[in-house]
Amino acid sequence: MNLKNKVADSQTSYKKTAIKTALQCLAVLLIVEIVLTTLNLLFLAFIDQTGVPELIAAVHSFYRIVMIPFFIVVSVFICVYITYRFMLRPLHYLDDVAQAAAILAHPTEVPITLPADLKNIENDLNSVREQTMESRKAAQVSEKRKNDLLVYLAHDLKTPLTSVIGYLKLIEDDTTVSPELISKYAGIAHDKADRLEDLINEFFEITRFSTTKLTLSPESTNLSRMLMQITYEFKPILAEKELEWDLQIPENIEIWCDPDKLERAVDNLIRNAVNYCFEKSAILFSLAKTENGVKICVENKGHTISPEKLALIFEQFYRLDTSRSGDTGGAGLGLAIAKELIELHHGTISASSEDETIRFEILLPVDCHTNLLLK
Repeated sequence: MNLKNKVADSQTSYKKTAIKTALQCLAVLLIVEIVLTTLNLLFLAFIDQTGVPELIAAVHSFYRIVMIPFFIVVSVFICVYITYRFMLRPLHYLDDVAQAAAILAHPTEVPITLPADLKNIENDLNSVREQTMESRKAAQVSEKRKNDLLVYLAHDLKTPLTSVIGYLKLIEDDTTVSPELISKYAGIAHDKADRLEDLINEFFEITRFSTTKLTLSPESTNLSRMLMQITYEFKPILAEKELEWDLQIPENIEIWCDPDKLERAVDNLIRNAVNYCFEKSAILFSLAKTENGVKICVENKGHTISPEKLALIFEQFYRLDTSRSGDTGGAGLGLAIAKELIELHHGTISASSEDETIRFEILLPVDCHTNLLLK
């Protein structure tokens, strides 16, 4: 339900409550008047039945002089009092709402309760309370992950840097080292320096992800060709882990998209598959037309991911590998960035895992306001 409809429903509810209160006040006033009038008439009828002319005349005279003005005064007083009580009720309600609103500054698990007439307001306040608590918990989790990230990256930066310095110092200090050993040490130092560069790039990635608003520059793109190009670039990485492609990419599927950003999203999914794939297995990479667009799938064999971890897998700074080996994995931004880039294209991305199979699926629409159009 959108905000406009919600406001309209609230206004209708408040009008109904006001009408209900007014009718209650009128009903009480009528009942009081009827009761007073009935009592007086019963009393006069009882006097008339006595049959004593002097008593009847005296009572009627007394009623005209004293009781009728008294009856009017009492009726007016009771009407004013009842009206006052009903008019005071909204002020009590206002106090209740103000106290409930104060609770929202420090919300707890205990739900807010208000009088029955304020049920809609109670529901709205409890909805705000729950959203505030969820946002606070999410902020705490995010802050913890950022703090953990700084600790992990500091450790991961120090490890390869120490190795680079150590091997270079060995080459510098030991003049008897053979050319073959120098080449070996230099190769190790180079690998560690590459790892160091990757981690430094992670810092820039974090900064850009946190401070930059991403926008699309769509153009007509041969999606089949772009995905095949990505597979060529990953062949050396797959060969290093003795992996292979299982490609199911038909030719000449074209869409309107931002090729750089879409390529980056797919690249992140493949890197994730490589990092968590069993050695000597195949990575399925497929593209297919759907009724409303296209579907891209990346599937690999790996340890089954629990539902709890799957629920967090697209969140910033989340890593499946909590051990932080130092040689694999990044800051935990790859999948979060992929999700944002796919959603910028008005698509969806999902993850599933069972029977030691991990599958990521991207769905891109046929048409949206950015003019993404399947050809």
